[in-house]
Amino acid sequence: MAPHALIRRLGIEHPILLAPMAGSGGTPELAAAVSNAGGLGAWGGAYSKPDEIATAIRRIRHLTDRPFNINLFAGGYETDSTIDPQLMLEIMHEAHAKLGLPPPILPPAPRDPFDQQLEVVLEERPPVFSFTFGIPSAAQFDALRKRGIVVAGTATTVEEARRLEQASVDAIVAQGAEAGAHRGSFAAPFEDSMIPLATLLHEVCASVALPVIASGGIMDGRDIAAAMGLGAAAVQLGTAFLPCPESGAPAPYKRALLEAKKDTTVITRVFSGRPARGLTNTFIAMMDGKEHAILPFRQQNDLTRPMRNASGQQGVAEFISLWAGQGVVRSRAMPAADLVRTLIEETSVSDVARV
Repeated sequence: MAPHALIRRLGIEHPILLAPMAGSGGTPELAAAVSNAGGLGAWGGAYSKPDEIATAIRRIRHLTDRPFNINLFAGGYETDSTIDPQLMLEIMHEAHAKLGLPPPILPPAPRDPFDQQLEVVLEERPPVFSFTFGIPSAAQFDALRKRGIVVAGTATTVEEARRLEQASVDAIVAQGAEAGAHRGSFAAPFEDSMIPLATLLHEVCASVALPVIASGGIMDGRDIAAAMGLGAAAVQLGTAFLPCPESGAPAPYKRALLEAKKDTTVITRVFSGRPARGLTNTFIAMMDGKEHAILPFRQQNDLTRPMRNASGQQGVAEFISLWAGQGVVRSRAMPAADLVRTLIEETSVSDVARV
């Protein structure tokens, strides 16, 4: 694989980028392991307090002297809601009872923490900053540029990619419909963004002059070769790295990924209030037909957190948000550095086969 200018600018050896995976999956240890292997490690701080973000950045720096990426949610919060929470509390009461938990308590509607979180990023100056769910302000972009931070934003449609280009990002992450976890849509309803990665890559690469990073269902070297053959400068993988020992995903989550025999992923709002792709399970089934009860992002996420944490601690996958892309059946368990090396070797073989 000939190095793209983006790879040189990022200061990495291989066009393999770790998806940030805010929450239990992403850890400083996983980010550092990918960076040390020549890729670009990443850590998502969207659910973290400013001091926790600073601690994570310093931990990554302690573990690696190579470039890494810090990711935040630049929008997506719903502060005004007319939904009566009673029905959702009743459903959660049933779920809590199954796990032996006390009755749920309605969390307050959270304020968007992005501005305060970004201040920490500006202070700590990670080599790369990425965002999703929206676009930072012009003043925030200016502050990032003044600190020499490479910036990437997520697009799920051509229109979003164009808006990111106008905002002067350095690269665009094209998130195909196959991607696990939250949809990054911000310019239109997510239903309008369910574009297969191959189609989205073709259209975005033809519409913007920026480097494009492919994301969505990428699990092995053949996927990487295919994406780069369509014009991607690099690829971003999340699900593929979740079974790694450095990942913070609970054991039942990792087991569910590795034991998946077919793609049972669905797009659901039941865990966080925002559309996301994951393996179907009992809680998703419990919410079938009751989607009108779901609270806004991220109040719903805060409400379901005790349930998800307890499910992981009890070794039960049925009440965890099992985020996964559509390539989940090709999950494999190995240390992150070994996976990076394997992906590079597989991509080289696939490149030769294409010639």
